[in-house]
Amino acid sequence: MCTTAIAIFKAIMISLFTVTQSVAKHDVITSATPKIKKEAMFYKKLSSSKVQCLICFRQCIIPSGARGACFNKENVDGTLYNIVYSYPSAVQIDPIEKEPMYHFLPSTNILCIGTAGCNFKCKHCHNWHLSQKQFEEITHYFLTPEEAVKLAKKYNIPSISFTYNDPIAFYEYMYDIARIAKKEKIKIIWHTNASINSLPLKEMLKFTDGITVDLKGFTEEFYKNQSLAKLQPVLNSLKIIKEHKNVWLEIVNLVIPTLNDNLEDIRNMCLWIKENLSDEVPLHFTRFYPTYKTTHLPATPISTLESCYKIAKDVGLKYVYIGNVPGHKYNSTYCPNCNKILIHRIHFEVLENNIEDGKCKFCCYKIAGVWRK
Repeated sequence: MCTTAIAIFKAIMISLFTVTQSVAKHDVITSATPKIKKEAMFYKKLSSSKVQCLICFRQCIIPSGARGACFNKENVDGTLYNIVYSYPSAVQIDPIEKEPMYHFLPSTNILCIGTAGCNFKCKHCHNWHLSQKQFEEITHYFLTPEEAVKLAKKYNIPSISFTYNDPIAFYEYMYDIARIAKKEKIKIIWHTNASINSLPLKEMLKFTDGITVDLKGFTEEFYKNQSLAKLQPVLNSLKIIKEHKNVWLEIVNLVIPTLNDNLEDIRNMCLWIKENLSDEVPLHFTRFYPTYKTTHLPATPISTLESCYKIAKDVGLKYVYIGNVPGHKYNSTYCPNCNKILIHRIHFEVLENNIEDGKCKFCCYKIAGVWRK
């Protein structure tokens, strides 16, 4: 690792330790019943004290005393509560490139917040120790929305990101943080599977600056078998997000050997993105590594990722990346017009940025993205 990379890595680790120490000053809880239960924003009451959650495609019908599929929505005597509100299990500072979000304030840090639970059941989840756990099973902090925003301001962090597990599972917490953060001129981004229903999505987009969406595959079969989920709700959400011109969108496709690496499916996905969203939406093909319930599979061959990259470029997408392969040339941003390197990256580190006033400094081609705080 070069000297610059080592220095950046040390700086990130110091920031991570510092923010963790700040959060640790609050209550650290391992298995207690949550003190705060925030009533859910999107649900309806049914007969016999049952409720129906309306946050995502599952629309869980939950009897009194039970929880929904995400583990975080609990029916208490006919009222639905989000039990992880103000109880994150992950709070740390990351480079924004880790999200990944490559066309949004490069080289800046983000305050990342995640909780237990998720509405997807991905067998390949690398954050399964958070997403596939219930509130009582893991350690968490007590951090109110107001305190989360103060933390970002204290460390001069320009953006707060909701990530690690899917923020759909802690929607009310995300929403309240976002409302407060916007008043303080702090930007809001979130990393999601995008299976959220249209009404809560549109409400959250009012306070959102950028979204990274995991488009996990391009067949209903893959979504069903690998995540116990559905593809179509994700596609519907992507269209809604793209309609909001003030929200920056990037897409990640984790390429898993034998499961979603069919190149014809990759081509169909790229065509759909171009025809339904834009040829300027960045697309990240990310390398899979064996984890959770998919340890029997090999890591994605780099040649497969490069084939995906070529297909996306041939289809006409302007900004295509290969991720989780540190040092790969397609981890960097190239000008679609003159093909010169604009942002030189090694993994999460930016070594060179040749974008000036939102344009390529070599040929003045306008580069899509959010480049100013």
